[in-house]
Amino acid sequence: MDDKFQGLKTNEQIIEELTKDLESSCIAVNDNHSASKDDIATNIPTKSASIKDSYHSDNRHTSTKHVEHTEESSADNKCGKDDEHDTSRPKDRMDEDSCLKDRELTLSEDEKKILKAEAEEYKDKGNDFFKCEEYHQAISMYTHGIQTCPLAYSKERSILYANRAAAKLKCLDKESAISDCTKAIELNPSYVKVYGRRARLYEETEKLDEALEDYKKILTFDPSHVEANYAIRRLPPLIHERNEKLKTEMLGKLKDLGNMFLKPLGLSTNNFELQQDPNSGSYSVKFHQNPRN
Repeated sequence: MDDKFQGLKTNEQIIEELTKDLESSCIAVNDNHSASKDDIATNIPTKSASIKDSYHSDNRHTSTKHVEHTEESSADNKCGKDDEHDTSRPKDRMDEDSCLKDRELTLSEDEKKILKAEAEEYKDKGNDFFKCEEYHQAISMYTHGIQTCPLAYSKERSILYANRAAAKLKCLDKESAISDCTKAIELNPSYVKVYGRRARLYEETEKLDEALEDYKKILTFDPSHVEANYAIRRLPPLIHERNEKLKTEMLGKLKDLGNMFLKPLGLSTNNFELQQDPNSGSYSVKFHQNPRN
């Protein structure tokens, strides 16, 4: 009996052999996983860091020559549809106000005035580019001005946003131009010219209700405004026509959906008729067993 079981391994030996291979494989997997994470971390470019570095570089007032050189090297200095994908110009879609709040905690009044003067220089350069129809460079200069001008100078910042909106409009970047108009109005609520610009942009992007509201706002500042007076008569019929068209399309979709559910019952939406009470304006549903098609 003892000789028969002498060659057999104990439970401890069996477990040790099984776990030995398992342990080594786990170590290999963990090593590979760690290496993979490191590769991902080192290969992904830190875009936000690049934007931040660029922004701080602007505030050290050393970027003007670099920007002009970068813009001049573009294949086409005038804006087109591809400009929205261009990465050479300053990023203007970040929260520009929040980027300035921390900076201004340590600025004296004299330093703020110096920065305001620099922002004015950027604006003037932007205006020169705009007049030369170099809208891409104009946007860059206005953006530098916005990122330089202290928050305390609301009127100056409003003009920079309004000018950048005009340049973006020339580049057909309408949604971003609307955003800049809105910011300009927030900083200067009586900026009539920008209300008109935004109203036209709203209309071009088929936001007729918003356009009408802007034209009405203009008339509160200038009741004799020709364009606004014409628009408040011209837009309501267009809005009504659009709403009727949308209502017809919606009823058609609801009818198709209703027919899908009624078909198994041998019915259709033609079996039901909506009747409006002329006194109350409310609707009632009348059922027809054999509807006329």
